[in-house]
Amino acid sequence: MAPGAARLALPALLALIGVLPPGLGDAQISVHPPEATIPRGGTVQVNCSTSCDQTPKLGLETQLTKKEVAHGSHWKVFELSDVQEDSHPICFVNCRSQLMAPMSLTVYWFPERVELLPLPRWQPVGENLTLRCQVAGGAPRRNLTVVLLRGEEELSRQPAVGEPAEVTVTVLASRDDHLANFSCRTELDLRPGGLGLFQNSSAPRQLQTFVLPETRPRLATPAVVEVDTQWTVNCTLDGLFPAAEAEVILTLAEKKLDSTSLYGKDSVLATANVKANSQKEGIQQLACVVTLGDRDQKREENVVFYSFPAPNLTLSEPEVSEGTLVTVECEAQAGATVSLEGVSSESPAHRAEFRLNASAADHRRSFFCSAALIVAGHLLHKNQIRELRVLYGPRLDERDCPGNWTWEEGSQQTLRCQAWGNPVPQLKCQRKGDDALLPIGDLRPVKREVAGTYLCEARSPRGVTRREVVLNVTYHQNNMAIIIVVVATVLLGTVSGAAYLYNRQRKIQKYKLQKAQEAAAMKLNTPATPP
Repeated sequence: MAPGAARLALPALLALIGVLPPGLGDAQISVHPPEATIPRGGTVQVNCSTSCDQTPKLGLETQLTKKEVAHGSHWKVFELSDVQEDSHPICFVNCRSQLMAPMSLTVYWFPERVELLPLPRWQPVGENLTLRCQVAGGAPRRNLTVVLLRGEEELSRQPAVGEPAEVTVTVLASRDDHLANFSCRTELDLRPGGLGLFQNSSAPRQLQTFVLPETRPRLATPAVVEVDTQWTVNCTLDGLFPAAEAEVILTLAEKKLDSTSLYGKDSVLATANVKANSQKEGIQQLACVVTLGDRDQKREENVVFYSFPAPNLTLSEPEVSEGTLVTVECEAQAGATVSLEGVSSESPAHRAEFRLNASAADHRRSFFCSAALIVAGHLLHKNQIRELRVLYGPRLDERDCPGNWTWEEGSQQTLRCQAWGNPVPQLKCQRKGDDALLPIGDLRPVKREVAGTYLCEARSPRGVTRREVVLNVTYHQNNMAIIIVVVATVLLGTVSGAAYLYNRQRKIQKYKLQKAQEAAAMKLNTPATPP
């Protein structure tokens, strides 16, 4: 009972004692209240009363700080103050013999500390997680309960035992627990003593769960890399949770590479662009480490760095006159073999050559050389191309400038005439007699005025060549008027003949009808022959 409640009941109790007649029955002693629950350091009033028929000597036996605050002939009220712990004061009276009446005084106080012990920074999904809550202080312990919570969900409810009390519960961590808040709460239930339910909660702690698969990352890299070249490394791992928290580190020869990471729903892809250093030929180790939570997965690959320059392809002269002897030579580094277009590859070596007599057909000819080198079991190729330029005089042949053209006037045609040579010659075609230029290109339409014989001349610093081109245009006289007259005559004759036949047929039919009518009339006019 609260101190206020004890004070309110005191006047009624005193009035009741005042009307009790002394000397009725055996002497008795009583204490009020028989039980009381007060906060630590609080104050409570205790009434000791007796029914002794003599002048009683009443008292209260206790180690607590007390003072008498009221009294009567058969009762006394004592005030107990600064109560720090549970106690059992005893009311006593000497009446022929000593009588005693104990009371129960319970002290309550709230826990001084309610703490959920730190959680793991990362908790693997599918593994047991033990939650620990420590409670320091709090009384009475028989009324104190510790509750462990996930959010508002109750995981465990246990009594507080020991000092400090420690309550644990083990749960199986899941993906749903990621970023969930865990806490613990104490409940001091004083409702049986007429008080309330008092709760104290710890600060919440957030849990991070993760999944890192047992499989190693996939490392995509060339097995062999040429020095002084840039190449790309990719490292991927699937089945992560939460994927965005994964960290990927790529290293080459234990030196960290600059990389960027792209995250999917449950995967990560790290990419690094690497440039091989020319001073680091040989085998180097490339590694990818994916870290999530407090665990990691690692993949290592060996990369062979090599040097393999392109073959040296040379022409004795890149530009020669027609008929000049040209030497084509290709050479690669030691250990490599070359194949040169135009040279038999029966006995491959690191050098090959051949010679040719340059002709007009060889102008702008490309020569191809391929070098092959085996590095760590991989066959590599490097190629080189050179172009030969041949100087030759002008060419005008039948294929590119036909010598005879015959077209019909009004048709759509294209006249071709092209000269070849290196350097490129200038072409001029003039008609004999009036020096009119040959209309090279589209003729739409062809006109009779372009007909004639043309002399085409191709000239360059390396010579002159000439060719005649004959252009014939066929056409017909304009007989349109004659055609119209003939057609009209034929049509008129046809119409006249049809009219004649039609009138003649009518006359014949009319004549036959007339004869038939005359014959009928004669039969009607002839007298009948008597019998």
